[in-house]
Amino acid sequence: MKRPFISILTDFGVQTQGIGNMHGVAFSINPEAKVIDLMHGIADFDIVTGARTLETVYFLPVGCHVAVVDPGVGTPRRGIMIQTSRGDYLIGPDNGILLPAARVLGGCKKVVQISNQKLMHQPVSPIFHGRDVFMPAAAHLSKGTPMEEFGPELSFHDLAKAPYEEAECRNGKILAEVIHVNKFGSLHFNIRHEVWDQMGLQKHQQVLMGSDGGSIKFPFVETFGEVPKGKPLIMKDDYLRIEAAINMGNFSTNYGVGQGAKVTFTGV
Repeated sequence: MKRPFISILTDFGVQTQGIGNMHGVAFSINPEAKVIDLMHGIADFDIVTGARTLETVYFLPVGCHVAVVDPGVGTPRRGIMIQTSRGDYLIGPDNGILLPAARVLGGCKKVVQISNQKLMHQPVSPIFHGRDVFMPAAAHLSKGTPMEEFGPELSFHDLAKAPYEEAECRNGKILAEVIHVNKFGSLHFNIRHEVWDQMGLQKHQQVLMGSDGGSIKFPFVETFGEVPKGKPLIMKDDYLRIEAAINMGNFSTNYGVGQGAKVTFTGV
């Protein structure tokens, strides 16, 4: 029998017992569940990077995916569960972090508020909903508890807005946003591969990136080593988005472009 699958993403870092507590709660409810850690190194309270990272559950088995980057924990913000068209369930706070992943997974089929106290770990801490609300919801779902038992249905349009929208190609130009800077200083944009393809670029064609700090011209390539060491490039990243990098260098530091920056792309 196929084991139910649960993933966890947080901004807790590695020096916390909270991650082990969340695993333990899941196993106490469903010992058959397979639980993995997607990421716990999200910067503190960084919903944007959390949302971008949660998108990568696209590459995981269909399952229940818990996201806890939750600066509003304990406030009136809601806990929610989203059923996606691919069949996954996204579970976490109603602060926008779940919505980009819902789009990547084919869109939202149904949303409910998590409010049934019987399906929570008691007593519920006002500051640790990851352990007491979201993880129990995932574990109960993985055992087959119907979505309707967790709480009332919500309108997708009434949820908190996503921390970024999808870039579009218009008249051969893309207006984009930096949604993540990785540990190497490479920039990742809110541009899906299929949107980038609408620019009609050829391999090694030059691309102009304009921002408040000026403009940069670099080639569109498939991998880092296609340009000399220290030179910039742009390519499709390995998680459905577009990435600007320097071969064996730090693009963000070198050009002074960071998360949240608005840029435009045109072919040259």
